[in-house]
Amino acid sequence: MPSWSRTAPHAAALVLAALMPLCPPAQAIEEVIVELPLVESTLKVNLRELSNPTALMAGDSDLAELDRASDGQLGRSLLKLLNHPLPVSFRQLAESSVGSPLLEQTLLMVSSFGNVEGRSTDLSGETLKQALDKASAASPDGQPTLLQLMLAIPGERVRLNLSRAQVVLGRMMRQRLQAERLMAKAAPAPAAVPSASGAPAAAKAVKLPVSHRIEPLELLVIQPQSGANGRLVVISHGLWDSPASFEGWGNQLAAQGYTVVLPRHPGSDKQQQHEVLTGKAAPPSASELGLRARDVSAINDAIASGALLSGSGVNAQHVVVIGHSWGATTALQLAGLRPQDSALQARCDNVNDPDRNLSWALQCSWISGVNQAAIDDPRVIAVAAVSPPLSLLFPRGSSQQMQARVLLVSGTHDWVVPPDPEAVSPFLHATAKGNQLVLVQGGDHFNLRPGRSADGGVLAPLIVEWTNRAFAAGSAVKPSPGAPVLMPPGSWGSPSKPMADVTASVQGG
Repeated sequence: MPSWSRTAPHAAALVLAALMPLCPPAQAIEEVIVELPLVESTLKVNLRELSNPTALMAGDSDLAELDRASDGQLGRSLLKLLNHPLPVSFRQLAESSVGSPLLEQTLLMVSSFGNVEGRSTDLSGETLKQALDKASAASPDGQPTLLQLMLAIPGERVRLNLSRAQVVLGRMMRQRLQAERLMAKAAPAPAAVPSASGAPAAAKAVKLPVSHRIEPLELLVIQPQSGANGRLVVISHGLWDSPASFEGWGNQLAAQGYTVVLPRHPGSDKQQQHEVLTGKAAPPSASELGLRARDVSAINDAIASGALLSGSGVNAQHVVVIGHSWGATTALQLAGLRPQDSALQARCDNVNDPDRNLSWALQCSWISGVNQAAIDDPRVIAVAAVSPPLSLLFPRGSSQQMQARVLLVSGTHDWVVPPDPEAVSPFLHATAKGNQLVLVQGGDHFNLRPGRSADGGVLAPLIVEWTNRAFAAGSAVKPSPGAPVLMPPGSWGSPSKPMADVTASVQGG
């Protein structure tokens, strides 16, 4: 089965869900109007003509005329999509996600591309569930097609405005522009010189009972088999990810003598994603914003008390935390940044905000958990935050609160957490306290992760260098106005993806 036939029904059904009216009338939608800005015209589609190729060929809509002009080729391709059964997991997802803030924000974003005429948009997902129930009842085997779902939508007609797609695409391109300009003027860091293999590492799975979760916290612990330096690094994964995606960094750090602990955050990990997509769980709750930070602090507590890694000589009073995506946000919380809900409340419902990006769907879903998410940990001396969603969560000027040094890393091609509103702009308005911003040319939201690669991936030399410098600085690691940067120019770059420290360019130093 081609991959599009598995993913396209999900995506198209999500668009329909975003356009559904809040108060359903009795009449079901029969017509879709597609606005075509490039040719200043519209395309009318009659849903009743889409039941089979013969009906479309004999129809009188604009789509039927195009189908006849293509000798039926257009119709055959379109009908294959529309009459493909919706995956069972989509219905389960819809039922489990009704009222979820994450679903509401996703539907709000998609709804900007069109509307059901004369009706208010339902962002709760309840109308989608009702339409799925109706479509399932109309299907002989209870598994409706995308077309049956469309015919079950209450309303008169759907109007899709493709010019809005142009607006959103243009906004996404602009959110990369500043980072591209900074990289064009910067001197890339020299590529790291391959070093001799360090001490071999051993990995083991550990379960740690914690007071803030029902089940024990699952940990992946990576330790050097010889040459341990007694220093602790914790790596926090992102939304719907797992420790396995960061073993490459863990192994590289362990080769330098560090003990590395990678927690699996159970409310937002890869297993939770599977449960969401199969309808067994709702999307991550806002409480996870604080729970994730507590996961890391609980690890530090357990090592300090001897409940974890007893006899290993690991010092949990000075810790470096590394995070990716949501894990990077967690690291910033632990560094002392205090979340506030003012920007979330003021900006989350504005689909036309010029800074709006895909990460807002996640950030805006946190609003009810912000007041319980100020979880700093004074034992954290430095953090490396790779692609963190942060512009709405942390207000301008909040860097004054940080007690740990921060290395912020962003890829110039990151569409999920774009560099300009989520990294460059916050850094521009931050107080210069020795923190650093590194941009990676061609880096996106996923290719900066190391996975299990033996060399630790693109960022491994940078991550190791930052960690070494943080521990070597001693008491001078604490951020302060005018403090020199921890990591001067050096050979921590990558031959495959140029990267540069643009701190001075952004902060005017």
